[in-house]
Amino acid sequence: MSTALTAPDATATTADTAVRLAGVHKTYGAAPVLEDIDLTAAPGEFLCLLGASGCGKSTLLNLVAGLDQPSSGSIEVPAGRPALMFQDHALFPWLTAGRNIELALRLNGTPREERRAEAERLLELVRLGGAHRKRIHELSGGMRQRVALARALAQGGQVLLMDEPFAALDAITRDLLHEELVRIWQERQLTVLFVTHNVREAVRLAQRVVLLSSRPGRIAREWRIDLPQPRRIESAAVADLSVEITEHLRGEIRRHVQH
Repeated sequence: MSTALTAPDATATTADTAVRLAGVHKTYGAAPVLEDIDLTAAPGEFLCLLGASGCGKSTLLNLVAGLDQPSSGSIEVPAGRPALMFQDHALFPWLTAGRNIELALRLNGTPREERRAEAERLLELVRLGGAHRKRIHELSGGMRQRVALARALAQGGQVLLMDEPFAALDAITRDLLHEELVRIWQERQLTVLFVTHNVREAVRLAQRVVLLSSRPGRIAREWRIDLPQPRRIESAAVADLSVEITEHLRGEIRRHVQH
């Protein structure tokens, strides 16, 4: 059902790699946030970064996105510029759903005459066909996150970075969006780096779960998730593996408290 993993192969070629971090450290002032991170994601892999609040998960994602620079070490994204989706949908409220997506398409260089059709195609992809003219205040929380996902996909990258995008949603809406995300990941063969502190969410979604220790964030353990997709978050197999991972997460939190 799951396999504990060793460190990534440093000899992996660019063709085998969508994202690579080697010896990455990040400090803010004198405070270390991330320490000695070696992590590789393969093309088409769904990888979840898991850890307690404040362990550096979002910092790691921002470094991969290029929004910040490591204090030392190297980050490569051979698959091209990543797209980024946040917990807050960050949609422009004065634009319609479709116009929010068209703005991303314009910034990505899509010709003006193609933007409307492409925005509508992306809305269809996230099951929001016909919502092009909807204002943001007319959409539910789940619908707003679907638009945010469509806007991220409009950036055209093969690497999708997701920073707790469903954390603020109710359980049923989150469950439905899990299904949609897995479908889109499989259809488009994306590489996904998904940050969460929810163990069951990680096991439900990922092919590989990477547990970060509490600050400074280090890779404490990894699991290969061999359960077939689609998975149900309430399934016995997901629950059993979640219990195992949760015990390791609690151990990391206890170790941090004791120090």
